[in-house]
Amino acid sequence: MEQIMQTFNERRGDLWQALLQHLQISTLSLLIAMVIAIPLAIWVVKHQKISEFLLQLTGVLQTIPSLALLGLLIPLVGIGTVPAVIALVVYALLPIFQNTYLGLTEIDPALEEAADAFGMSRMKKLFKVELPLAMPTIISGIRTALVLIIGTATLAALIGAGGLGTFILLGIDRNNTSLILIGAIASGVLAIIMSSLIKWLENASIKTSVSVLVVIIALLGGGSVYNTYVNRTETVTIAGKLGSEPEILINMYKELIEQDDEHIKVTLKPNFGKTTFLYNALKNDQIDIYPEFSGTVLETLTKKPQQTSGLTANETYKKARKIMAQQDDIELLRPMKYNNSYALAVQDKFKKEHHLQKISDLNNVQSILNGGMTLEFIDRGDGLKGIKQKYGLDFPVKSMEPALRYQAINKDRINIVDAYSTDSELRQYHLSILKDDKHMFPTYQGAPMMTKDFAQKHPQVSKSLNKLAGKITEKEMQEMNYEVNVQEKAPATVAHQYLVSHHLLKEDD
Repeated sequence: MEQIMQTFNERRGDLWQALLQHLQISTLSLLIAMVIAIPLAIWVVKHQKISEFLLQLTGVLQTIPSLALLGLLIPLVGIGTVPAVIALVVYALLPIFQNTYLGLTEIDPALEEAADAFGMSRMKKLFKVELPLAMPTIISGIRTALVLIIGTATLAALIGAGGLGTFILLGIDRNNTSLILIGAIASGVLAIIMSSLIKWLENASIKTSVSVLVVIIALLGGGSVYNTYVNRTETVTIAGKLGSEPEILINMYKELIEQDDEHIKVTLKPNFGKTTFLYNALKNDQIDIYPEFSGTVLETLTKKPQQTSGLTANETYKKARKIMAQQDDIELLRPMKYNNSYALAVQDKFKKEHHLQKISDLNNVQSILNGGMTLEFIDRGDGLKGIKQKYGLDFPVKSMEPALRYQAINKDRINIVDAYSTDSELRQYHLSILKDDKHMFPTYQGAPMMTKDFAQKHPQVSKSLNKLAGKITEKEMQEMNYEVNVQEKAPATVAHQYLVSHHLLKEDD
């Protein structure tokens, strides 16, 4: 409990921001779903065949796995808030539509006849008789939809929409139970509070319900308008992939840019998502800069397969830079020194026991290998597929989240993992990297990536970021990752200390 409270105090500001993002996404999704589902249900009450079709359709939509739905939406609408809201609206349609329809169709026919006998018009009967009688059932559907939305909205963090899911993802990535609990508890409390508010509206008049909704919209929308008004200086948005290393780098970018140009305000989006998410966001101008790796460009981002084997670090960078410029008008700035290469790692004791030095030696112990690797590594040509082909290895592998695979090998549930050469967990869990003796893995040097249009309009930004070119060794990067992941220092603090100690930033007063 003490650890949770300490983490809460340290990240209180981030939590309120994530809570507001979560509330905005959830409320907007609920309102859109209500605007679609309630009128539609009212209309189909008199059309039984259509109502049955729509009930089946909304039911089918709700069975689509959330990650699959987000994956289908990304090519159409990009990443960020828009696909998250669309997905949440899809999931909210069924309970609202179904309960509205049931509430209206289960009204006592005698009451309908009485309303007709009084000569009420269709609209007057709807608002004076039908909706008030059906309101408890409708509100119940809205409550169900809201709880569903708030829970599912945690996945919005996977596509850069923010929210409380950022705490959960960050906690998983850094093996920090406190972060996971804070995100999960906050999401649960938010669901309870919002559900109670809607429960209160169950006995309120339609006019009161509409008034409350208008106030909520005004408050949430007003916050966005206010932030836009306050931040009238130019804003540069920098995003990073999941993990401590990208977060350290984007904090370095922020400090260097803001030091050299006081008219620019940098907004950071850490743990924004995986490679393709960030690249699509960059091309769609949803972000301005993110750190990428030369080898990843050639293996993942190029439209045509590229030969990376045998290339030097400089050749890899030049080839990646040229292809990005030709393919999508993307600028890849000069890289840093360290090579954050893919690698295969085993425990020190396993390496010593079986006399392992290089990847080729694994052929001698292939029958006892049991791997745990990230889904991205398993699917990449410069990952497990390449290892199997080039080294002739074939052993069982389970797909795991990055942090979980390290926990699994530490508990002897698996005995080999994929790794990055700068991972702090190599030191933390006493793991050794096996030498890539057949040079299967390409060079991975990190460099800032931006559109050419942005680079041309902001030459000072490029100049500031190029101060990191040729800097940061693998040992330094691994040490900084260790400070964040194990010693639990803030990435911004670690980034600042490096910049000051290497005279890239003015000394603290």
